[in-house]
Amino acid sequence: MGQFGLWGPLIIILGMIARMFLLVIPTVLPMVISVVTCGPLWGTGITVPAVLAASSVGYLIGFLPGPVTVSRLTGDKTEKKIGGFAERYGFWAVIITRISPFLSNDAISFVGGLPRMDYFKFIGASLVGLLPLALLIAGLGESNHRLMTGLGWVSAVSLVGFIACVLYDRRTRKAQEGK
Repeated sequence: MGQFGLWGPLIIILGMIARMFLLVIPTVLPMVISVVTCGPLWGTGITVPAVLAASSVGYLIGFLPGPVTVSRLTGDKTEKKIGGFAERYGFWAVIITRISPFLSNDAISFVGGLPRMDYFKFIGASLVGLLPLALLIAGLGESNHRLMTGLGWVSAVSLVGFIACVLYDRRTRKAQEGK
């Protein structure tokens, strides 16, 4: 990054936005690259606004052109699955998706605009879910083994938390329907 000087952070931000359309590149990879090349403090300081900028672009793609465009980008099955998830769980769906390094941050960004979720609620939930992940990457980024172990644990815990929330929600809905 040193060779790019002051343009380096802008290149990272634009790269994270472009990466949204290259679904084969994992979401956390540019975050890790930013922390490794710029250091934990500057890397996180660049990563957070970069992910929020990419999230905003994804949200606008879902909000403005609508479902047809989102289906083309994510596929019908993913759009319906994540769309239902986002509609049902809203704020919490965004947080859980952002905090888990192996869930599709891009899909939740595209789909977040479809149900017309309030932008500031969406971006706030994105920030709440993103910060722990960014801080984890910053703290563990100097060692590949520690980073992979940490990301594995965060994924496992967030997946268990997500499953617990869904099961609790289903049980609560069934109890309310029974009344």
